[in-house]
Amino acid sequence: MRKYFSRMSNSIYLCLLLSFTMLLPRKDFAQEKKVKKNILFIAVDDLKPILGCYGDERILSPNIEALAKRGTVFLNNYCQQAVCAPTRASLLTGLRPDKTKVWDLKTVMRDYVPDILTFPQYLIANGYETAATGKVFDPRSVDSGHDVSSWSIPYAKASGKRWLTSSGEVSTEAPENPESDFADTRALNKSIELMDSLVAGDKPFFLAVGFKKPHLPFVAPKKYWDLYNRDDFEIHPFQEHAENAPEFAFQPGNELRKYDDIPKSGALSEEKQKELIHGYYACVSYIDDLVGRLIRKLDERGLKDNTVIVLWGDHGWHLGDHGMWCKHTNFEQATRSPLIISSPDIEGDKQSDSPTEFVDVFPTLCELAGVDIPEYIDGASLVPVMNNPKVKVKNFAVSQFQRDSDFGELEGYAFRNERFRYVVWLPVKIRTDHKYSDNKVVARELYDYEKDPMEKISVVDDPEYSEVVEYFRKQVKSYFENQQIH
Repeated sequence: MRKYFSRMSNSIYLCLLLSFTMLLPRKDFAQEKKVKKNILFIAVDDLKPILGCYGDERILSPNIEALAKRGTVFLNNYCQQAVCAPTRASLLTGLRPDKTKVWDLKTVMRDYVPDILTFPQYLIANGYETAATGKVFDPRSVDSGHDVSSWSIPYAKASGKRWLTSSGEVSTEAPENPESDFADTRALNKSIELMDSLVAGDKPFFLAVGFKKPHLPFVAPKKYWDLYNRDDFEIHPFQEHAENAPEFAFQPGNELRKYDDIPKSGALSEEKQKELIHGYYACVSYIDDLVGRLIRKLDERGLKDNTVIVLWGDHGWHLGDHGMWCKHTNFEQATRSPLIISSPDIEGDKQSDSPTEFVDVFPTLCELAGVDIPEYIDGASLVPVMNNPKVKVKNFAVSQFQRDSDFGELEGYAFRNERFRYVVWLPVKIRTDHKYSDNKVVARELYDYEKDPMEKISVVDDPEYSEVVEYFRKQVKSYFENQQIH
């Protein structure tokens, strides 16, 4: 079932795919009910899991916490790649970056996999009305004309002004402008218009709403900054590189360095670090408020009992740990990402420690909504976990990232279970040929989060961890042989 690589037309492909999945459906409770549910799909750019439901005691995020109370919080969820375009392409196709061919911000997915099937396309073929506003796909990774033109209600991009001061473009700002000046508020308002249009129809709907903040620059209405006292923030206590880790595993924070108030190299002052952390928290609280308004509108329209809600942040974000800022690594703070899913058929207020990843979202939403799951999807449905948080559907999640090094271009694959992260760095060719062997490994890392939550030292060569390393070595080999997690 690998026909998404063929160059047949989309219409023929969809017919064949649907015929095949009708012959080989996955049985689940939603399909047995034969009722297709609406889906509210909330994407938040650069949102790391600093939320009350993830244990952060300083953040003010009451609306996302309220959503968590009616759903399941996946505490050990990881992105496929810690940058927006690849991870969004994976989430919206259910396929890993080595199959979407999106590993950067430049690749257009359909240039390489022209007939790849996206989640909204699949829903349309299953009788759904779909609509979106804000940043859902990264427009740099998908031929937006191709995908958006197949959506029955036009995509509405929430473009916004760039905030400038007399000294140039800065990394943070707390303007007192009307909230209508902010792109994310306009995205919210547009999403409510789209919701009303969808409710007026006679089909189940998929409404995707993409919020841009807390993406840089950290600009949010001043009232959200005023929720916090900057003196209450502390800088990260570990700002060194991990011992025994290869230097190419780290990054200098180039995305942040482009702003005029940030030094081009070297450490940031403690004052600037606190300002950035304050700005990040303010942006998260701003988005939390918008999420609350959106879900209240859904409930007011009587849709609560027939709508699945998913909220996710496309990757994490370094806030000074290891001396790093932004994303673009295989470390915990860049790859761990929030995922909350609520279904009216499943009791909420649950948390799961099971390893999960974004390729699991496509099949999970299919099962919850009452739609057959395509057999070729890389991910696994998380419905069993939602029913019983002690259940595991996989042993680990896989993230990856590319680096230039003295050994040439490398791809690092990080395998994360409940306790450990094991990283192997391989020649970048592995992305396409998947011909793994131990002698191709350029470097390895192993972190024990039970003993070392800040990743201070890689213990991959410590004899105490030899059995752990051997376990992961076998799993990595199996992963590349089968392109799935066992």
